[in-house]
Amino acid sequence: MMDTEKLEDLKHFVELCKENPSILQNPSLTFFKTFLESLGAQLPPSVKSEQGGEEHHDELDEDIVESDVELDNNDIVEPDNDPPQQMGDSTTEVTDENRDAAQISKAKALDAISEGKLDEAINHLTEAILLNPTSAILYATRANVFIKLKKPNAAIRDADAALKVNPDSAKGYKVRGMARAMLGLWKEAASDLRVASMIDFDEEIAEILKKVEPNAHKIEEHCRKYQRLREEKKLRKIERDSQQRQAEPKAANEKSKKKEQQSKHEASDPDSASDLNYGKIVGIHSVSELETKLNAVSKGSRLAILYFTATWCGPCRFISPFYTSLPEKYPKVAFLKADIDEARDVASRWNVSSVPAFFFIKNGKEVDKVVGADKNSLEKKIAQHAG
Repeated sequence: MMDTEKLEDLKHFVELCKENPSILQNPSLTFFKTFLESLGAQLPPSVKSEQGGEEHHDELDEDIVESDVELDNNDIVEPDNDPPQQMGDSTTEVTDENRDAAQISKAKALDAISEGKLDEAINHLTEAILLNPTSAILYATRANVFIKLKKPNAAIRDADAALKVNPDSAKGYKVRGMARAMLGLWKEAASDLRVASMIDFDEEIAEILKKVEPNAHKIEEHCRKYQRLREEKKLRKIERDSQQRQAEPKAANEKSKKKEQQSKHEASDPDSASDLNYGKIVGIHSVSELETKLNAVSKGSRLAILYFTATWCGPCRFISPFYTSLPEKYPKVAFLKADIDEARDVASRWNVSSVPAFFFIKNGKEVDKVVGADKNSLEKKIAQHAG
C-alpha cells in the first residue's frame, strides 16, 4: 500500500495529464506512455513546433504543483470578522486620576474573568483602555480575553496596539502568537512565541510552542523545498533561453512576424492582450505581470479580484474550492490568484499581513477588501461591485 503523500502526488500528476495530455510526450515519461498504450489507451499525437519538429516539453512548461503540508490543525478556529474594538488615543496625556480609574476598571475586569463573565470583562477593559491608552498591559490583557472568546483577529489587533506602546511587551508577543496559532498561521505564531519566551519565559509559552513549532518546521521545510525547485526551474529556463537565442535567424524572423501580428490583435482586444481568460483563475507571479492584467481589466472597466493565499494556510484550503467555482458564476469578473511565498513582491506591494485576503480592484484602484475565509462576505461584495 502506497503512503498518503505518494498517493496525493499521483493524484496531482493525473490531474495535470487530464488538463494537458501533451505532458506525456516528455521523453522522461516514455515508460508511462508505453504502459498506458499497452492497456489500450489512445494518446493524442505530439504537437509540432513552428520548425516542423516535435514540440519540446519538460518540467519548464508546467507550474510546480505543491503538495499539501500535513499539519495538526485540530485547534484552528474560523476567523472572527467583528467590527474593530474601541482603541484609545495613545497621544492623549493621561492624568493621575484617569490612571487610577483605569486600574479600578482593570480590577473589575479581572473579577469578571474569574467568574467566567468574559463579555463583561471586555467592557471593563475597554473602559480602562480609554482612560489610559498608554498602557500596553491593558491591551494585552484584553487580547487575552479575546483569545478565551475565540476571537483571534480581535486579539491580534489588541496585541499590535500593546506592542506599539511597548515593543518589548512579552505578553503582547505571547497573545499574538496564541491568536495566530488559532488561525493556522504557524510560522508567524512560532516567531511571536519565541520572542515572548526570550523576553520573559513562562511554562505556558513552552507548552504552546510544543504544539506550534512542529507545524512551523514543516511549513519552513516545505517552503525551502519548493523555493529550491523554483530556483532550479529558473536556472533551467535561463539555459533554454540561451539555446533559443542561438536558433536560426529564419526562425527568429518568423517568430517576430508572428509576435507583431499577435500584438495587432491584442491592441484591438484588451482582454486577450494579457491572457485574462475570463471564466478561469489566472495565476499571478510578479508585480509586472499583475500590472499587465489590471491594465487590461481597467480598459474594459471590469472588476478584478486579487486573492492572496499560501499552501500552508488552513483557512486558504477551506475557501479555495469556493473561489475556484466563482469564475463560472461571474464570467465578466477577472479572478486573480497569488501565492505570498512565491510572489513575495506582489504580496509586499499590497501590504498583505494575513491570508486568505481578497482585494477588489476597479479602474486600477482598490474598492473593497475581505480578509479571512468568509464565503458569504466574499460573494456579497462580488455581486455588489461586479455590476
